[in-house]
Amino acid sequence: MKIVIVTDAWKPQVNGVVRTLTQTRDELMQMGHEVDLLNPLEFRTLPCPTYPEIRLSLFARRKVNNRLKAAKLDALHIATEGPLGMAARAYALRNKIPFTTAYHTRFPEYVQARTRLPLSLTYRFLRWFHGPSSAVMVPTEVVRRDLLDNGFAAQQVVLWSRGVDLNIFKPGPALSHQEKPPVFLCVGRVAVEKNIEAFLKLDLPGTKWVAGDGPLLADLKLRYPKVRFTGVMDQETLASLYNAADVFVFPSRTDTFGLVLLEALACGCPVAAYPVTGPIDVLGDAPAGVMDEDLRLACLKALDIPRQIARSHAEKFSWRASTETFLAHLHPLKSSSAFATEAA
Repeated sequence: MKIVIVTDAWKPQVNGVVRTLTQTRDELMQMGHEVDLLNPLEFRTLPCPTYPEIRLSLFARRKVNNRLKAAKLDALHIATEGPLGMAARAYALRNKIPFTTAYHTRFPEYVQARTRLPLSLTYRFLRWFHGPSSAVMVPTEVVRRDLLDNGFAAQQVVLWSRGVDLNIFKPGPALSHQEKPPVFLCVGRVAVEKNIEAFLKLDLPGTKWVAGDGPLLADLKLRYPKVRFTGVMDQETLASLYNAADVFVFPSRTDTFGLVLLEALACGCPVAAYPVTGPIDVLGDAPAGVMDEDLRLACLKALDIPRQIARSHAEKFSWRASTETFLAHLHPLKSSSAFATEAA
């Protein structure tokens, strides 16, 4: 099957959406499908206000139209609500092409954290954008209920869980360091919605590490000089970082899933987190981590968790299972001939 995936989030961004789409594409191709990933690298872009690492595609409509017209695809998936997603959505509606969409991040909460825009306005936009979709794929049951509570149709919102590459993220060599143990590690975008400062403020023994980049990085480096900020790392180096850490701390309250949770667990690093969406869905009632509104207490309790317990829990997740779910939710065309004409 020829599948076109349209996304406004793509490399060189380093985040869960890009990782999910990369792994899904690779798994689909290994399963024998052809995947065309339409992304911002094909367009002129400008930095997103307050989020310069995210590039917004300019004048996307004509090129998106031409790409989709020429694709002769069997299924269309629109992964994001940005300029490329908007252009693909408009094309599909004009030509009566069925498509699926995904809700990767808690977009209304992110927007509110940055602009104080009321949640109701952003959810209204999301209902409009995803309304014509055959299926809105979400990573967890908690996120599904979140959308249902905000006016989405129950039959439209479907689960699409995530996975972890157990061949990269596994117990192995630890990054060499001379830091005072124990080591508490946080990995993610250094941005307001990730709530990283809640981790940095904790009175903990040992050492704190933060891996990632983002708009708050320079400010936090100045304010927390004793914290080791490593920047962005490739997957193999990141795995060695997880292996060197004693506890993985996840302070975010807004993530829909949190792939880094699975990466840490796969390396045998137990998790400390708030009992919110993401950690609840990844950990459940497993003894691989500790969830508590007192994040400091969760960090200290997690020190007692054996690393094999963390690894065993991560082994329940795979990208192949995730991709098979994605494939089942697609809405294939009866015939790709619908793309032979363009209703410009």
